[in-house]
Amino acid sequence: MKKFFSIALLAVAALSVNAQNVQLHYDFGRNLYSNQEAGRQKVTLTVEQFKADKWGSWFYFVDIDFSRKFTEGAYTEISREFNIGKKGFAAHVEYDGGLNRFGSFQQSALLGGAWNGHNDDFSKTYSVQLMYKRFFKSYNYTSAYNSFQLTGVWGLNFANNKGTFSGFIDFWRGEKDNGHGQLVILSEPQLWYNCNEHLSIGTEVEISNNFIYNTYDDQSFFINPTLGVKWNF
Repeated sequence: MKKFFSIALLAVAALSVNAQNVQLHYDFGRNLYSNQEAGRQKVTLTVEQFKADKWGSWFYFVDIDFSRKFTEGAYTEISREFNIGKKGFAAHVEYDGGLNRFGSFQQSALLGGAWNGHNDDFSKTYSVQLMYKRFFKSYNYTSAYNSFQLTGVWGLNFANNKGTFSGFIDFWRGEKDNGHGQLVILSEPQLWYNCNEHLSIGTEVEISNNFIYNTYDDQSFFINPTLGVKWNF
């Protein structure tokens, strides 16, 4: 549920110094937009991990998209943060990219700052990131250009940790085919019911504008829900 037919998550990073999970989502986008998203994947497998250390933290995720006949692609984001002082500020470095059955996704590198925080028991977490973003010419019909990205990430556990509301929202400058800029918005809120400490069931809703590759008409705003299961290690 990422690039080309969509692009990518920067999910909420965890409630411990080392957290990892695997998610499996069934995507309803092609059912809702049968013309505009006729080639959208049906199933996405996501692996993500957050690991903190004395200098800061690592975070990565990998999305593998499947259709009925193909593995559509694998998209990844990997980031490193270096703590600055004790007020939650950090330097943020990130790489985004991957491969699909047509070739590759357009790669990008990001550099900027982050402000991270949480309450005493980590049931509420947040991160705000402002970054310079450089897109690279990764395949035909793409071009290298400078951009920016503003990202917000949140996590909220409630009902004695039986429920989790988490997600992110990204704003960045994209580029039209004619070279003119446009504001791209992508958000993926998730709502989970935690059956136990390992198994969760829930949904992710991809909300986007100027993000999905649509050659059918001029529609640019889409809402694509999923049904998902998650296993927390």
